Amino acid sequence: MASAAQKGADNIRILSAAMVEKAKSGHPGGAMGGADFVNILYSEFLNYDPANMTNPFRDRFFLDPGHMSPMLYSVLALSGFYSTDDLAQFRQWDSVTPGHPEVDVLRGVENTSGPLGQGHTMAVGAAITERFLAARFGEWTAHKTYAFISDGGVQEEISQGAGRIAGFLGLSNLIMYYDSNDIQLSTTTAEVTAEDVAKKYEAWGWSVVTIDGHDEAQIRKAIVDAQAETEKPTLIIGKTIMGKGAVTAAGESFERKTSTHGQPLSAAGADFKATINNLGGDGENPFVIFPEVADTYAKRKEELKAWATEQAATQKEWAAANPELAAKLDQFFSGKLPEIDWAGIEQKANSATRGASATVLSVLADKVENMIVASADLANSDKTDGFLKKTTAFTKGDFSGAFFQAGVCELTMAVIMNGMALHGGVIPACGTFFVFSDYMKPAVRLAALMQLPVKYIWTHDAFRVGEDGPTHQPVEQEAQIRLMEKLKNHHGENSTLVLRPADAVEATVAWKMALENTKTPTAMIFSRQNITDLPAASGNRYEEALQAAKGAYIVDDCEGTPDVILLASGSEVATLVEGSVKLKADGVKVRIVSVPSEGLFTSQPKEYRQSVLPAGVAKFGLTAGLPVTLEGLVGADGIVAGLDHFGYSAPYTVLDEKFGFTADAVYKNVKTLLG
Repeated sequence: MASAAQKGADNIRILSAAMVEKAKSGHPGGAMGGADFVNILYSEFLNYDPANMTNPFRDRFFLDPGHMSPMLYSVLALSGFYSTDDLAQFRQWDSVTPGHPEVDVLRGVENTSGPLGQGHTMAVGAAITERFLAARFGEWTAHKTYAFISDGGVQEEISQGAGRIAGFLGLSNLIMYYDSNDIQLSTTTAEVTAEDVAKKYEAWGWSVVTIDGHDEAQIRKAIVDAQAETEKPTLIIGKTIMGKGAVTAAGESFERKTSTHGQPLSAAGADFKATINNLGGDGENPFVIFPEVADTYAKRKEELKAWATEQAATQKEWAAANPELAAKLDQFFSGKLPEIDWAGIEQKANSATRGASATVLSVLADKVENMIVASADLANSDKTDGFLKKTTAFTKGDFSGAFFQAGVCELTMAVIMNGMALHGGVIPACGTFFVFSDYMKPAVRLAALMQLPVKYIWTHDAFRVGEDGPTHQPVEQEAQIRLMEKLKNHHGENSTLVLRPADAVEATVAWKMALENTKTPTAMIFSRQNITDLPAASGNRYEEALQAAKGAYIVDDCEGTPDVILLASGSEVATLVEGSVKLKADGVKVRIVSVPSEGLFTSQPKEYRQSVLPAGVAKFGLTAGLPVTLEGLVGADGIVAGLDHFGYSAPYTVLDEKFGFTADAVYKNVKTLLG
């Protein structure tokens, strides 16, 4: 007779196969192979509050192979978060069971997954956050982070960064299960790799155990041992069978077939109904939760209620003894910012905006106690060291500081930030050179999709990096990230806030906007070189710069209707101001507009947009990137001067001259435009 654990795993296999079969698309094989581990984890070990899925001290489960979503949806259905009708709508329009999971904490889905490697790397970020909070509020807050990874996730390059960092920091609260079935989508693993995965993770400082991934006793012992580990993260390598339980019409095994990876069983050559029957279900009616499995999960639910009650009592007792810390803990998870005197932040005149960012970060290090800042080995260049100088970097066993030295791994760093944001309770920000944002784009995209308020600090914003040459000079990068401003998320909002401040004070305002933006990621693009401060008609530059919240605003104007409107973002705005001096001397009526965020500006009411950029007035845009960056705002009324080529190696002042980013070039271009 099958054990309770076997029945639960087989129920997950049946539901997974049925979901894919009904949808006529999906990946049943891996889900059927990984069912044993997931069943035991959820029915015996994973702690959470069924009545409050947002309980900050719950264990987390991060799925890396999003194609194995049928397995996750199935075990969550057994846990009471999805109905069998929900499962039957797998991959359909407006379904709560999409083809790859999308973060839905109330239903138990902790992360959006799909791009392999990112899921388990987010788990590393969550595990770091757990240690950060425990260092401040005590070990009563401690909980485990579980990750589930596949052969593909292990092969993705990001796994190297995640594995190195988790081992180096000794994240013993991280337990990762590697579903090793030796089969991939179009090949076997033997056709693409011969590495010893266990030795690789051991070399990174992980505790590694290899088990039969279908043996419940071995699974159970591996989890118990991993929970007891206090020095290292644990990797449980479960050797499993792709498509376990699949059979032909004649009842012969159809397991270990590559074809079961990415298509319904019937399309792969197995017999769907015979497989369901073989697993103890009804081939004619597969969307059923076995009564004995329902009993197992009902019992687990009662255990979880008891855990939640005990945990709440512990927190109440702690809060009574530590009222100030309790208030701080509540504030961390509320998302509310402490009082910050933004107007009082003194910026050095005519400074680089990366330096202005450092000045703000120095203030935030003192004021925002739940902020974590990271850098990809560039803290002294991207000026995140303005934060680091006020704190310390994480080390193994010591998370009392608030800086994460990621090393040279921009993508890994960015995904870890996503994991921190998903965990909650902290404000993650990370820095590198703007040109290396290319490495981070997959993480930025998922942050936008999941609506995570991660802050990106991108410095060295243009060809003015100079002598470093074209490899380090961003040209197309601003146009790329500005596309994310135009892309809407599922709530109809701009998916990303992108800010390129025009001077030091506008950089302060950019940081203010970034911290107040709790709905989407924010990208801040800062200069390497010094920038002349913009004029302040009212005498209060900060008050005027607050208009950046509208995306674009007038920084210098004329009487009446202008003859020409000059517009730019970043350091080019100061170049326009300088060029306007000669234009005004010629009697040209000039308006200058700073556009730190095109996305924000285009979201403003039509009346405001027309008041800043009225139709029918000649417009000249200047950008250190591709002209398309401003062409949507300039339209048919003018021209955009930008770059249509990569940069060159030379001092930035020489490049300004050669590329036409000078006051004289602005003057000549505008005079030509005006005829």
